[in-house]
Amino acid sequence: MVELAGSLNLDAILTAHERIRSHICRTPVLPSSRLNEASGASLFFKCENFQKIGAFKARGATNAIFALDDATAQRGVATHSSGNHGAAVARAAKLRGIPAHIVMPSNSATVKIRAIESYGAQIVFCEPTEEARETKCAEVIKGTGATLIHSFENEDVMAGQGTAALELLEDISDLDIVMCPVGGGGLLAGTAVAAKSMQPNIKVIAVEPANADDAAQSFRAGRRLVTEKKFTIADGLRTNVGEPNFQIIQRYGDVRLCSVRRDCRTSNRRRWKTRRNYPYRRQCRSGRAAVEPVVRSDNPGPTGIADAGYNNFRSGRAVEFVEAAVPAAGVHYYLAGDTPAATTQALNRL
Repeated sequence: MVELAGSLNLDAILTAHERIRSHICRTPVLPSSRLNEASGASLFFKCENFQKIGAFKARGATNAIFALDDATAQRGVATHSSGNHGAAVARAAKLRGIPAHIVMPSNSATVKIRAIESYGAQIVFCEPTEEARETKCAEVIKGTGATLIHSFENEDVMAGQGTAALELLEDISDLDIVMCPVGGGGLLAGTAVAAKSMQPNIKVIAVEPANADDAAQSFRAGRRLVTEKKFTIADGLRTNVGEPNFQIIQRYGDVRLCSVRRDCRTSNRRRWKTRRNYPYRRQCRSGRAAVEPVVRSDNPGPTGIADAGYNNFRSGRAVEFVEAAVPAAGVHYYLAGDTPAATTQALNRL
């Protein structure tokens, strides 16, 4: 193992793992013989859909909240979120016995509101714009003295997210490639630091939708760009990559960012016939889509997928899947939405 420069390093991720170990699940790494056969690769999925609150976000929020000193923690924590991160902060605050204030857009899905309420957090509603969310959250922090737990621009959060890749590489030590989705970049930053520190020769590939490809554009430009996002099924990946996240990711010369160039639904039946019998631990209260890239090359090596969990689509939106070839990286990209009800709905349509 080698250490990389910067405050986010392998030691920070190892410390995070020890800190949160008793508060999270060590999620399984599952292979799929059918997807291996279809892709010609050896694939290993880090199934964070089995994580507490149904997504990897539990790792980062728990680490950030339990890293606070007692005096700071007692003033409470705050964040703005319409999905997994809000639930993760609420849960971690409940575990530590401190107040949590979650700013949510007024049009948030009822299931997401109920999830956060179930952990005893105080919800403050705002207009459904990023500016309104940030403004209202700042007001809450000013009025309560709470500490902001940002969903990705927080190195304790990044370190917590990196524990997923840490576990993946502990379980499957001979991976050639690790792949993960990129939105704000919390998962990608933690994954890149963990993977490149543990195995310097490993390739880290991040994937994002074409309609939300600010990270890929930023890498091409050599500076962080803020872009206007269009519609994408992977709505949790519409967030622009964070400034500190982008700086961390830039340190890795062989991190490759690939954007999905076209939508295709020809693999729906194959994917569901392959994964339909996996047990579902609980309903996923999330706006983040699952990303399951499949490596396609002449001689693919073992590939680990830092799975982001499954998306919870609103009532009236069909559960859809995306598969698109990315020639530049030889990637096949899969997105899926999942709740128990939506699963049944999707299967009935096959």
